[in-house]
Amino acid sequence: MRTDTILDNSNDEDRLLTTKGAAVYLSVSTAFLERDRWAGARQGRGPLIPFVRVGQRAVRYRVGDLRRHVDANRCSSHTA
Repeated sequence: MRTDTILDNSNDEDRLLTTKGAAVYLSVSTAFLERDRWAGARQGRGPLIPFVRVGQRAVRYRVGDLRRHVDANRCSSHTA
């Protein structure tokens, strides 16, 4: 998967990324995203990072949702 393709389409908020693509976009592991989905379902709170289920098994992430998650969790250097 080409990471430059993922990162260059900054105006496409509805574009769907696979778990691997979303992990590259966020600079986290795929296991991190899988744990987030699993823990959210188990705790009844939903995932921290919204995702879309396509069919019964396929999971996708909207670029716009990923951007909003990053923006909502931005910290200044003195609050971290």
